[in-house]
Amino acid sequence: MIRFLSLLAGALALQGQTYDLVLKGGHLIDPKNGINAVRDIAVSGGKIARVDANISASEGRRVVNVRGLYVTPGLIDIHVHVFPRPGMAGIERDSSVPADAFSFRSGVTTVVDAGTTGVKTFPLFKAQVIDKAQTRVLALLNIVAAGMGTGQEDDPKQLDAEAAAKMAKAHRGTIVGFKSAHYGGPGWESVEKAVAAGKLADLPVMIDFGYLNSIRNLNTLLLDKLRPGDIYTHCYSGHREELLGDGKVNPAMFAGRKRGVIFDAGHGAGSFYWYVAVAAVQQGFLPDSISTDLHSGSMNAGMKDMANTMSKMLNLGARMDQVVAMSTWNPAKEIKRTDLGHLSVGAEADVAVLRIDRGSFGFLDSAGAVNAGTQNIAAELTLRKGKVVWDLNGRAAANWKSFPYEKKAWTK
Repeated sequence: MIRFLSLLAGALALQGQTYDLVLKGGHLIDPKNGINAVRDIAVSGGKIARVDANISASEGRRVVNVRGLYVTPGLIDIHVHVFPRPGMAGIERDSSVPADAFSFRSGVTTVVDAGTTGVKTFPLFKAQVIDKAQTRVLALLNIVAAGMGTGQEDDPKQLDAEAAAKMAKAHRGTIVGFKSAHYGGPGWESVEKAVAAGKLADLPVMIDFGYLNSIRNLNTLLLDKLRPGDIYTHCYSGHREELLGDGKVNPAMFAGRKRGVIFDAGHGAGSFYWYVAVAAVQQGFLPDSISTDLHSGSMNAGMKDMANTMSKMLNLGARMDQVVAMSTWNPAKEIKRTDLGHLSVGAEADVAVLRIDRGSFGFLDSAGAVNAGTQNIAAELTLRKGKVVWDLNGRAAANWKSFPYEKKAWTK
């Protein structure tokens, strides 16, 4: 009789467990929905099921205490390189990294490969990476048909706006824009072809401006060539006169922003310098989006990862809610994927749980110069489609003493 009552009580308790997982007590920052307060979040079937001031722990099959931590939408890194291709010269062989190896541990659930592939190489990228990765992998298609790192960036025959737009239309939602990068030709050919593709497909263009010359300059790019909604990445690089000799931010940057051009951090191995970033922030020029330009050369140098890049902006004086917006909702809007970057009920449950450590930290730029900071962001927990894919301190795990180990001998 006692055993029967115990089993009945257990069955009734399970019936009351409405949600697969409940995150309790965290400080939720959800810029789209205007939430910056302590809230509980419930997840069911891979979706956000409920956001409330208090969700009973009895309603969750698994309950995670995230008190004292920040809960945000899964981070979106819109500038990465994640298509390793052995045998290819350049960035594909030497620099691209596997998406899943570097995303979740930094709270990132969506990455956008920024131009590693063009129309000739995108199908292979989709088959080998996009279709297989746990991370949501999207793409900015390079206007160069062969993609980056092939030595063909300056070849006019590689610049086919119609073919690029056709490919983007065939993969709408996965190809989220176009990329022009590293162009060293005589005029505006690469930028103009990329923008033409953007017009045909109704998608944004990201510009890694490449090299200045007597014709190409930042003023013309931002005030004439780019459209509202197009993205200028590497905005703190200093290589293209983003900061003038007098220490002032180039007025073209402010004018470009006024007409709707988007500015992305794109840290990378050679595109984020303290002398530019500090001056720009002091003069009121924050990026619209934070991105890493992730590749093997940047992840082991000044950039490191998304959390480290966000920490730099936090220590430069941006508020945490601003930093989160730059890493979630803003990039989602930039790539026209507004189904992402928020924790609305019904949205896919991509969630980052972040910790801010306070103390004495050093942050490197692309030159290897250090700037001191007092706050450092770390990812404690990452959910992708409601599944725990990163758990730094085992917050969502059962204690080993009560863990239901599957005890099997390995024999042949």
